Amino acid sequence: MSTRDSLGAAPVVIAHRGIPGFRLEHTRPSYELAIAEGCDYIEPDVVATRDGHLVVRHENEISISTDVAAHPEFAARRTTKWVDGLPMSGWFTEDFTLAELKTLTVRERLPHLRPQNVSLAGQQRILTFDEVLDVAEQATASLGRPIGVYVETKHPTYFARLGLDLDDLLVEVLERRGVNVPGHHVVVQSMETANLRSLRGRTPLPLIQLMDRQGAPYDLVAAGDPRTYADLESARELARIADYADGIGPNKSQVVARDAKQRLTQETGLVARAHAAGLLVHVWTMRDENNFLPRDHRLGRDKAAHGDAVAEYLRFFDAGVDGVFSDFTPTAVRARQAWRTTQREGSRSTWTEPAWA
Repeated sequence: MSTRDSLGAAPVVIAHRGIPGFRLEHTRPSYELAIAEGCDYIEPDVVATRDGHLVVRHENEISISTDVAAHPEFAARRTTKWVDGLPMSGWFTEDFTLAELKTLTVRERLPHLRPQNVSLAGQQRILTFDEVLDVAEQATASLGRPIGVYVETKHPTYFARLGLDLDDLLVEVLERRGVNVPGHHVVVQSMETANLRSLRGRTPLPLIQLMDRQGAPYDLVAAGDPRTYADLESARELARIADYADGIGPNKSQVVARDAKQRLTQETGLVARAHAAGLLVHVWTMRDENNFLPRDHRLGRDKAAHGDAVAEYLRFFDAGVDGVFSDFTPTAVRARQAWRTTQREGSRSTWTEPAWA
């Protein structure tokens, strides 16, 4: 079975941190609701604790997403660190044991855009990677269809320098859980390249090279390598990525460009180049709020209001992407169904250039 087939029928829907449009990101209710709404994968970001556990947070700095600042017993641990070359101030997972982190509760990270989640603060605790695997396994058993886990290792170079190798910690969990085997529905992704290259020899699971519209993988920066994410979009670099990864996860603007007024314009050709190299393409991140939509799909001026997100999905499905990271699983599933209907009717084709491109 090919990697493309093992991941599920394209385009797959990856529940980005669960369903943060309706529940607090990276929490059990968030993952469970995303599954109930029809996602194929749930997506945790993992960082390390001081005692070597993988916990699920968007960043290792946790003041923005937890109540750590309200805990006087941890006040002295507030500090400033350089993470991937940038200063960050607050509290960091690597300065806490798992038991200590489990005393915290989580809160909405984007309250100005998702006020509906503000009242959910204080109800859920930080999950471990093991607990996310539990959610997926329980759902797979109850639903009778595979629910995958699409895990991102955050800041691997940074953590390795602290003696907390995310690859080692991840492989230990995968081996202990018996899921580090071909065909299991676990995918590993990273914004860096070196840890994916290292993982290639340690796991048969699909690996995805994340990319962005600006900047560079921090491992390359740290090594003095001048290549940027933009450089990785070339056919030559994509062929190199195919030596260690099964796909790429670009920022959506790298697939369908935007003009100076933030309106969608033409396809960039990245999907075609990636497919020619044998790579899957999973774009991030699809969201319903006007704040994140291209200008031509916004409805009204309220940044938190929802625009015509389905229309944006259809542009990317027509561009040939193999999957989408989404904060709003119901919208992604609805858009996919609409797109598949047009495919069955023969009105559009995934692999041909749209007429308006």
